[in-house]
Amino acid sequence: MIVAQKIVDIQGLQRLLHHWRVLGDKIVFTNGCFDVLHAGHVTLLGQCAALGDRVVVGLNSDRSIKKIKGESRPIQHEQDRALLLASIQYVDAVILFDEATPLTLIETILPDVLAKGGDYTLSTVVGANEVLAHGGKVELVELVQGKSTTDIASKISRL
Repeated sequence: MIVAQKIVDIQGLQRLLHHWRVLGDKIVFTNGCFDVLHAGHVTLLGQCAALGDRVVVGLNSDRSIKKIKGESRPIQHEQDRALLLASIQYVDAVILFDEATPLTLIETILPDVLAKGGDYTLSTVVGANEVLAHGGKVELVELVQGKSTTDIASKISRL
């Protein structure tokens, strides 16, 4: 699939999901800001790919990030972040969302696996109850220590 075609709206995602499910593919969903893409992100996405057949990334929109992290963020525009994510071999689809959490998106997708970093607990993963109630799994994947957008931004500000 051409990289730009991996960036979809909800209708495009629903078409992909239908096709993948007909094929019997296991759908993995993860989400985040992915503001400054780094090795920790790529490792997380690789771990997601190992959990199923297709990886869908819910990407916080610029507006969503500003609500969560303040006016100084995001560092990169949402379309740039989406393109970078879509170019990663582990990622099958990227969809932007405007809300503070991806709950509505998760309820729409109902993935087979909901994956988040190991800095979360089952009780703090948004959408965990909905995925579990639908018969899916929630997986907490190991983080790469010392790799975060906040750490990178802090290092840059000291230059």
